[in-house]
Amino acid sequence: MEKSNSPFATAYLRFLQLTRIVQALPEGMEMDANESALLEAVVLRWYENQPMTVREAIALAALGSPATLHKRITRLRDKEMLSTLSIPSDRRAKFLIPTQRTLDYFNQLGQSMHQAHQNMVA
Repeated sequence: MEKSNSPFATAYLRFLQLTRIVQALPEGMEMDANESALLEAVVLRWYENQPMTVREAIALAALGSPATLHKRITRLRDKEMLSTLSIPSDRRAKFLIPTQRTLDYFNQLGQSMHQAHQNMVA
């Protein structure tokens, strides 16, 4: 069977190759897809200088019920992937922030993507 010459098919298949390489997680950082999606949502908001509160995170209905999301936050905290920060003037709001371990994890993902891209281009 001949390979497709479609640039869209080629682009998507390269994307699939990249995701396969990137999905290999370091020891102790195993996450299910739902935990990963929650972590990405929280870290993206932090990266955009708009840290997410615990209340906002448990309201992400597309990612699960509030009780389920609260359990996922707890698991991510137990894995030392997230921590909370309270502002002294408002102790009611707890902001979710990535830990250094999470930043290292995203750095490793970025390096894996870069390396995979370099291997495909070469």
